[in-house]
Amino acid sequence: MNDSWKQDPRIKNMDKRKLDLLDSFAGRISQMPKNQLFHAVMELNLEAQKSGIQFSDQETELLAEILTGKLSPDQKQKLDTLRLLSRRLAGQK
Repeated sequence: MNDSWKQDPRIKNMDKRKLDLLDSFAGRISQMPKNQLFHAVMELNLEAQKSGIQFSDQETELLAEILTGKLSPDQKQKLDTLRLLSRRLAGQK
């Protein structure tokens, strides 16, 4: 994953703590095998919760769109499944 997502103008008003967390996450997964992505997303969710960081639905949708822009349809479907599971674990709809 490259750092081009940081240049997207739609995130310019996002809280710096959220952007720092995402930057750290992007660095961790850049060299990670794809079969470990689920575990990494779950760790990110826990890390955000421990830090008191919550992403709004709009922020989550925007980030997913930015970060998955170059994924195949199959990979995007897998990510959507992970996001649904994450919402359920967090007690959201």
